Amino acid sequence: MKKILVIEDEAQTRDIFLRCLAFEGFCALGAESGTIGITLAQTHRPDLIVCDIMMPDVDGYSVLTTLRQHPATAATPFIFLTAKVTMADLRQGMELGADDYLTKPCTVEQFLSAVTIRLERRAALERWYTKRSQLPEPSNSLSDSQFAFPSCPKLNHVFRFIESHYHQAIGLNDVAQAVGYSPAYLTNLVQNHTGRTVKRWIIERRMAQARTLLVTTAQSVRQVAEAVGYSDTSYFVRQFRQMHGTSPHAWRSSEARSVSAQAG
Repeated sequence: MKKILVIEDEAQTRDIFLRCLAFEGFCALGAESGTIGITLAQTHRPDLIVCDIMMPDVDGYSVLTTLRQHPATAATPFIFLTAKVTMADLRQGMELGADDYLTKPCTVEQFLSAVTIRLERRAALERWYTKRSQLPEPSNSLSDSQFAFPSCPKLNHVFRFIESHYHQAIGLNDVAQAVGYSPAYLTNLVQNHTGRTVKRWIIERRMAQARTLLVTTAQSVRQVAEAVGYSDTSYFVRQFRQMHGTSPHAWRSSEARSVSAQAG
């Protein structure tokens, strides 16, 4: 039975949500303040938290900040509940690590739909992690010392997905769907924490593998392009040139000469 914590200072709203959750078979916990909500979250470790933003003692942003600092609750899905959402509110919530927003007043159906979708996405992500952990590492993958994504707990699941799928035809929408975020949310999240876009990280990972294949194999440029996720060799060559200032063929020749000179 999934455990849902609702942190809401309005008693009527809180009670409605708790009753509908219980009716749908969830274990529903309620907190009338941010302080109590933090305590219940740390004690009961719910599967998902729905939290109002404006509360008299501790606001929702402070609740989220506190919970994200503790390992036991750092990854708990978190949905903000608010009477209004401005762009500033949305950005602040995203930067703190919120997963979604619900605008009050919302219907019971909207509330349950948001809860269900978020739980399903988390379950799908956990299944993917489990499956991924059971797979052998690809023989041509780079070691961590040769390429590493930045260390960022909020983006680890994003980078893991890119690492496993960069050699496929993936883009922003694919990554966003896999990690359970909207494309706009994911774009802002990655940009704010790394200064780069999701597309840029995919390209950099592909190019790192392309360099390894150019140096360590006799594969043609077309074969290298296909191996790192490009069906269009010309597009691969353009992106390689933009990043390295030279073509893949010229880069390979330069590296071969460098290795030969060092050996001599």
